[in-house]
Amino acid sequence: MRLRTMSTIVPVCMEVLLVTTKTFLEFFAGIGLVGEALRDSGWTCIYANDIDPKKKKVFEEHYGATPHYHLGDVWSTDEAVGRIKGRPALATASFPCTDLSLAGHWKGLDGSESSTYFGFLKAIERLGDRKPRLIMLENVTGFLTANNGEDFPRAVRKLAELGYWIDSFVIDAKYFVPQSRPRLFVIGLHCSVRSPLVTRQDRERFFGDPWRSEIDSLPELRPAKLVRAMVNTELPTGWFTVPLKPPTPTGMKLDDIIDLDDGQDWWDEPQVRKHYGIMHDYHREKIDEFLRTGASYIGTIFRRTRGGSMKAEVRFDGVAGCLRTTKGGSARQIVYAVADGKLRMRWMSPREYARLQGAEDFAIGESHNQSMYGFGDAVCVPVVRWIDRNVLTPLFESTAEVKAGSTAVA
Repeated sequence: MRLRTMSTIVPVCMEVLLVTTKTFLEFFAGIGLVGEALRDSGWTCIYANDIDPKKKKVFEEHYGATPHYHLGDVWSTDEAVGRIKGRPALATASFPCTDLSLAGHWKGLDGSESSTYFGFLKAIERLGDRKPRLIMLENVTGFLTANNGEDFPRAVRKLAELGYWIDSFVIDAKYFVPQSRPRLFVIGLHCSVRSPLVTRQDRERFFGDPWRSEIDSLPELRPAKLVRAMVNTELPTGWFTVPLKPPTPTGMKLDDIIDLDDGQDWWDEPQVRKHYGIMHDYHREKIDEFLRTGASYIGTIFRRTRGGSMKAEVRFDGVAGCLRTTKGGSARQIVYAVADGKLRMRWMSPREYARLQGAEDFAIGESHNQSMYGFGDAVCVPVVRWIDRNVLTPLFESTAEVKAGSTAVA
């Protein structure tokens, strides 16, 4: 895809239709967990899109069939735009992360899957004066380093070219559930709206820019790598931020998530011994200590190939590893439990996957593998609820339209 020269692009904020209702578009919707999070505060999905019929089936097993779910390629721009009525307030896009990671050989935004981000932007561009006032992107933190750090600036510039001021932060699901799942979020605020909550970047001030002070003040949400990327990326609009504080940890533990009853599919002794035998020595020593002292502990294991051989890598921090799909380089997660001098292991269940994504009551369909694939490829519900409560809804409620012809840099 050919990129236009940035110096020639000066977005102009044309007059847009006034938004009065909390409607949103959910691109790359998967099983619908972004919508699950947003509905709590009154958002209504008027269009959802995904190309995977199996994910749509999982969605319908929980929500039922709905006409607003478009099963099709995001590059089918005419069909997508034709299904969107009125001007939505928000569009979300959890575009594929495969090419932004080792599993996709670091092809980045030029890879066949992650490049669908540009299909999303094409649809937003084609909405014309019906562009949403807000955009939310979600992806892995590898987005910051893909293609030697070139993909993140490229992506946010392309969004800015459509008239959006940009903010970004990282949130780990471990604040809310016992799962290590850091994710990068990008927020776009259309330049046709203004909000008293917003602090905009002042490129005329080398020192004392309130925007720079704000993003430097929250290393929990904006690590140094992200701050550098933001500061070093000049946008045709600019960067903005809103007042934020780090999430308050819920204190939820794996004990609250994992089922320990005998009705679970615990492995037989040979299978347990096999995985015990391929642990790293220092992991096995820790397990031995639990067994020797009679301590109780619950944790998770990933099987990974290290140095040409399979290893069972054990976590001891009370947090599950990041849920993944089979495309993610590490397959299904293993649960281990030590109690009364005995070690038990089994595959993590679909219900536990749902709990770790903050969707405990989500229906589990006939295909457990497809349910777990859907959860592994989805967002963590309480993370998106936090973003909605602290960013999306406050911006929606506080924004007002500005007159036609105002430039993007105000």
